[in-house]
Amino acid sequence: MTHIPVLLHEAIDNLKLTEGKVFFDGTLGGGGHSLYVSKLFSGRITIIATDRDCDAIARVQEQLPSAILECTTFSKLDEVLEKHNVTGLDAALFDFGISSFQLEESGRGFTFMKDEPLLMTMKRDPNDDDITARDVVNLWSEETLADIIYAYGEERYARRIARAIVAERQIKSIETTNELARIVATAVPKSFGKSRIHPATKTFQALRIVVNKELEEIKVGLRKALGYLSEGGRIAAISFHSLEDRIVKDIFREAEDTGMGVRITKKPIVPTSVEIKANPRSRSAKLRIFEKK
Repeated sequence: MTHIPVLLHEAIDNLKLTEGKVFFDGTLGGGGHSLYVSKLFSGRITIIATDRDCDAIARVQEQLPSAILECTTFSKLDEVLEKHNVTGLDAALFDFGISSFQLEESGRGFTFMKDEPLLMTMKRDPNDDDITARDVVNLWSEETLADIIYAYGEERYARRIARAIVAERQIKSIETTNELARIVATAVPKSFGKSRIHPATKTFQALRIVVNKELEEIKVGLRKALGYLSEGGRIAAISFHSLEDRIVKDIFREAEDTGMGVRITKKPIVPTSVEIKANPRSRSAKLRIFEKK
C-alpha cells in the first residue's frame, strides 16, 4: 500500500529548510514528509522524528538510516532532544491525521470499513492501564459517552447514540467495529443515510481522540516545539477537523500576541482540487504556519 502525504509541498516549502538545519517530524506516520525532506537535501539535514506507533518507525527505518527515530509521543519532544543532545530546532512539522497504514493494516479498529477489535490505540500493544475503545463503550456511563461523542465528534445525535450503546451492552458486550457501527447507524434518523459520510464517522473520531488523548497531546507538543524553535524557525501544523484546527489557531495566535513570532497563515492553506481528487482523505486538511522571531 502507498501512503500519500497530505499537503506535502505546501508544508515543506513553507518551512524554509536549508542544508545543515534540524527538522523535527512529530508525526512520522507513513514517513512521506520526512522521506521527501531527506531526498530533497540528500541527507544533508538532521531529521528527528517521533511516532507513538512503533510500526510506523519500523516501516521507514531503512529508508531513513541517518535520521533519529523514536517510538514515543511528540509531547515528549523535550525528552527526545535531551536524549540526543539536541538543543534546538529549525523547523517542526505536525500532521495530525491518521495514516493509511493505521486505517487499513493495523487491525486496531480505527475504521468501520473492516470488522476489527475495538482498540483504537496508536500503540501496537497497549499497556494494561491504557484504555481502549472497547473499555469506553462497555464501561463508561451513558452521560459520559454522550458528552464525549458530542464534544469530540461534534455529533448532534450523541445522546441517542449513547443510549443505544448502553442498551446494546446490557445484552452483550460490544467487541468489534462492525458491531459499534451498526449500533450507531440504527440510533440516528434514517435521513442520515443520505449524508456523504457514514453515520459512525463522528463517533469513531470521538473515541479515537479520547483513547489516545489526542487534543491534550497537540497542546503540549506544539507548545514544547515553540519553546525549542530557533529564531526564524517555523512550525507547520496540519489538522483534519475543527477541534484540532482550533487548538493550532489558538496556540499560534497566543504566541503571536505575546511577541514570540508571527502567524504566516492568517487563514489556513487547504489542498487543491487536484490533490483532493488524487487523495480524497486530504479534503478536510488545513495547514497553518508559524514563524518564531
